[in-house]
Amino acid sequence: MDDKQEAIPPSLADTPIPEHQPHLPAELVTNALQILSGVTDAVFRPWISVRITLIWLENESLRLGMTRFEEGPNELARRRRLRLDPGEVTIGLHPALLEDERLYNHTFVHEFLHAAGLTAHSAQHDELTQTVAPSPSMKESPLLQRIRDSVLGDARVQEWKCKSCGYEWKRTTVRRPTRCHKCARPL
Repeated sequence: MDDKQEAIPPSLADTPIPEHQPHLPAELVTNALQILSGVTDAVFRPWISVRITLIWLENESLRLGMTRFEEGPNELARRRRLRLDPGEVTIGLHPALLEDERLYNHTFVHEFLHAAGLTAHSAQHDELTQTVAPSPSMKESPLLQRIRDSVLGDARVQEWKCKSCGYEWKRTTVRRPTRCHKCARPL
């Protein structure tokens, strides 16, 4: 399952691809398998720990992680419906994740849950991912800060202006604010 994310900043595109394969966090796999024990959508859970292969994504990749089932979509749907072995599954991780262990773990668990059969980005998927490997906050992750800064640097809107009071402030977040910082009126 491919995850659509913002473009990886040019500074991350310079990240060298390590010669060694990504490490498989065994404790996270055990925890993820345990938490998936009652989840009916995790149809590939019995096989997934022996079916995954970890690779590095190209450093120009537009995502931090991806999950690819080697079977085609029709065969995968059949195996899902019949609750059969999914075949080989590849999880790709961006090499820049080596800079941030918590984000590496979070991204790995996110992709592992896709590989276990939770292919949709649902509230359940997010909740399980956060339970097993919580995402670091922006303040705790230099990698997330670099991605945010790159997105903001390339953004067309560089500042916000309130139509009610005329107050202007420099853009510091990716999301548009809902209220003015000065008069608190909705934007």
